[in-house]
Amino acid sequence: PYVEQILVTSPDLAGSQFDRLLYIARSEVGKQLADDFYFCSFSCRTIVYKGMVRGEILREFYLDLQNTAYSSQFAIYHRRFSTNTQPKWPLAQPMRLLGHNGEINTLLGNINWMSAREPALETQGWTHEELQSLTPIVNPANSDSYNLDSALELLVRTGRSPLEAAMILVPEAYNNQPDLQDYPEIIDFYEYYSGLQEPWDGPALLVFSDGGIVGACLDRNGLRPARYSITNNGYIVVSSEAGTIPLDETTIIEKGRLGPGQMLAVDLEKGEIKRNWPIKQEIARSNPYGEWVKSQRTFIDKETAIDIPSPSHLLPRQTAFGYTAEDVDMIIVPMAEQGKEPTFCMGDDTPLAVLSSKPHLLYDYFKQRFAQVTNPPIDPLRESLVMSLTMYLGRRGNILKLGVDDAHLLKLDSPLLNNAELAKVKTSSYKTAELSTLYDLTTGPRGLETAIAHLCAEAAKKVASGAEILILSDRTAPIDEKTSYIPPLLAVGAVHHHLIRSHLRLKASIVIDTAQCWSTHHFACLIGYGASAVCPYL
Repeated sequence: PYVEQILVTSPDLAGSQFDRLLYIARSEVGKQLADDFYFCSFSCRTIVYKGMVRGEILREFYLDLQNTAYSSQFAIYHRRFSTNTQPKWPLAQPMRLLGHNGEINTLLGNINWMSAREPALETQGWTHEELQSLTPIVNPANSDSYNLDSALELLVRTGRSPLEAAMILVPEAYNNQPDLQDYPEIIDFYEYYSGLQEPWDGPALLVFSDGGIVGACLDRNGLRPARYSITNNGYIVVSSEAGTIPLDETTIIEKGRLGPGQMLAVDLEKGEIKRNWPIKQEIARSNPYGEWVKSQRTFIDKETAIDIPSPSHLLPRQTAFGYTAEDVDMIIVPMAEQGKEPTFCMGDDTPLAVLSSKPHLLYDYFKQRFAQVTNPPIDPLRESLVMSLTMYLGRRGNILKLGVDDAHLLKLDSPLLNNAELAKVKTSSYKTAELSTLYDLTTGPRGLETAIAHLCAEAAKKVASGAEILILSDRTAPIDEKTSYIPPLLAVGAVHHHLIRSHLRLKASIVIDTAQCWSTHHFACLIGYGASAVCPYL
């Protein structure tokens, strides 16, 4: 590429004000010239150097790095060998605020939810036009590092510190964390944001800086190494490998490693080292998160009541919704008898649905996508500590403008609802709307397409008129020779994306009430494509 360095001065502005203007300008110009033009950095505090070269060549390519007059208080360096893609300039990490070793496995969901937020962005001191000039903030064509960096930068440029932004986007596992019992305000912080911002999750070490603070944190699993050394002359190294920087052992006064979800930072302006719990305590005490959650959050208690259909009704309904004898014998019976998921091989060796001569459910078109890099498996002990089934129903707030109302959500311990729990959702204080996913077969070959369009339009209409929870149901009438149903996965996905396009997605949650759901794969697909809760009534 042709590389040019441009210097811009502003005698009237400094620090964050100047960086804000440069951020807006970079976003607007960069998006208009996206195909063959790229800003490595445009900031009054940090500068980014990139090269598709071996690491030792970088200082020979950029002569600044050889100039003895050129100095910096900090440096973040990352060298990446491509493990599952060919090296390309667009896939290089942005490093505008963030260096990232690892990967974000929840990327597709993160991008969808950030896209849903973009039209509603609002914060004090920013005009609507300024905020909209930043969009799209995320882009499916970009790498996970690029999108996470963009999300972090939005929070930082609009007023959050890099440390707070990292806590919001990459939260630690806080429910079963023994060390956190002494810090209830930090739990309140995470609890508040759990209903506002979904985690960017995956095995990752993040190193970040806005030029004033430089810090590092690990994801909740702690599957990436992060070693640190502190010397007696104020030199601090954090690295994904021990021994990356040669240090005289006699100068080291402390060394160690970050654990899951932990953070370490240096305030360059104050000359202070900031440790994990004090960092998080200070941030958590900036707002009364505990009071907000306590006054606004409501709960659905677990119910044990189960409705069992009569045998004469059961078989015709199972047939109509695609159950086979194999599904009942190999999946449902073992779960009922043992209370756990039946064991199969990892992966799926049945023919792809598109190549099969047998009829398939829509779920069968969606296979697991393996991340074939260095991720160790999650063992059951770690899983119980770091993973949660908690879901929230209701209107989601504006991530840039905090308040007590954003804590007003209905909390579920699990996305799996039985009939009694669904009835409680319907009678809660949240405005619900039930939409049928059934349609008339006599309308002809385009009946399904028409039914989906009608369902999406009705969903948007209900949300626009104030519905906070949409219940999509296929039991509003019997299935017969004249009546069929939109496959539940298709109904959920269609409504989810229609609401995103209509700028309404954050205003309501989707609950699916369906007979066509009986395996963990079905639940995973429904939740992955937009449902916040599932009632598998059959």
